[in-house]
Amino acid sequence: MKFPSQYTEIQKKLMLLYLVNTMELPMSHGMITDFVLAREIMGYYEMEEIIASMVEGNFLDAVQENTEAEDGITTQYFLTENGYSTMDKLLDDFLPHPVRQVIDRFVNENRGLLKKEYESTANYFPNVENNEFRVKCGVYEDRRALLELFISVDTREQAKLIQSNWREKTSEMYQQIIEILINTGT
Repeated sequence: MKFPSQYTEIQKKLMLLYLVNTMELPMSHGMITDFVLAREIMGYYEMEEIIASMVEGNFLDAVQENTEAEDGITTQYFLTENGYSTMDKLLDDFLPHPVRQVIDRFVNENRGLLKKEYESTANYFPNVENNEFRVKCGVYEDRRALLELFISVDTREQAKLIQSNWREKTSEMYQQIIEILINTGT
């Protein structure tokens, strides 16, 4: 569905808040962009300005992470408490039900894919203070961390290797770590 272009700025902001809230998982900048541009809700630069103003206004929280792509960086967006309460107060008055239905359909079609990405994550970040790289590996279920590991390594290559190995063998490593922790000392 193509959205009419006469939506106000507040309606466009509410669409983004509703989208991130309904997904119930952090959304990548790319996924938000795909949704917005495919439905011609607004132009790319307008979307960038609106997202930046929502982050600055504490309606969305943004976290940048490295991805598997060659030194790619992605930004993940989370709804803040302020964003949720604002959306909750204004949704019924400013966001038409048909628009919410389109967003709901998009979320239903894409949540499984996004949830699968979040069941296991591995990202690395340069630590500029001591010239190292920090790797964060995690296993999640329903937005709850089951396991998070932070590992410091000396090189980007080591960080990429840990990232790749974690993503390929998450469940095996997770089970081994749990078994070691439970069976130690028995």
